[in-house]
Amino acid sequence: MRQVRGSGLYPAVAVGSFRRYATYRAATAAGVFTNTVFGLILAYTFAALWSERPQLGGYDEAQALTFVWVGQSMLAAISLIGGGFQDELQERIRSGDVAVDLHRPADLQLWWLASDLGRSLFELVARGVVPLTVGALVFELALPASPVRWLLFAVALVPAMLVSFGIRYLVGLSAFWLLDGTGVARMSTVVSSFFSGMLLPLTVFPGAFGEFVQWLPWAAMLQVPVDVLLGRHSGAGTAGVLALSAAWAIALLAVGRLVQSVATRRVVVQGG
Repeated sequence: MRQVRGSGLYPAVAVGSFRRYATYRAATAAGVFTNTVFGLILAYTFAALWSERPQLGGYDEAQALTFVWVGQSMLAAISLIGGGFQDELQERIRSGDVAVDLHRPADLQLWWLASDLGRSLFELVARGVVPLTVGALVFELALPASPVRWLLFAVALVPAMLVSFGIRYLVGLSAFWLLDGTGVARMSTVVSSFFSGMLLPLTVFPGAFGEFVQWLPWAAMLQVPVDVLLGRHSGAGTAGVLALSAAWAIALLAVGRLVQSVATRRVVVQGG
């Protein structure tokens, strides 16, 4: 078996993860169907809500429906409701197999990050295109014609993936102390669903609370990319929200590195 060394290791892990998820064709098809059905349910719900409250949250109906379908296309890629590597990491911690991982000549955090980025890219292509296409065919969406906005949207997806990974990595590491991290994972799913804007755009919330939640890291996972795509930010405003998302990504990765260091020492103390 050909060995991959140095800087080529983590790209190889990402490619391997992409190929691994590509083998789950039935699961992918089921995911596409589920995302499309839930997209239809949410879209008709949003259409009814916006017909009663036009311009709710600063969106017209077409923009609100775009929010729904872009969100469904990003749901699996950004792991807005959890999942991905997180369950596997927690199981390896619970079973003690993480001790083998710690003896590999690879950084634990970068290994799982590369694996998750490979999965995210596959999910974005495989489970993102069909739901968005169905939404565009059934409803009038406010998708931009400008390639610049799509490029900025692609840029916004990078911190979205990193912030999602950073949060789920911290949740996964909690198993070092809790052994069974199911409760923390479920709580994280609820928090992520609410504060990312998946249930309702964060701009719908009134007053100081609505302003506050847009500064939290979960906003970088959905609210920011969709708003960038819709052109709700321009010039310095776009640079500002992207910089905030990047800052959250760096901060979460740094905290994950710190917690990993503490958890690793705990494993050594326990003799794992």
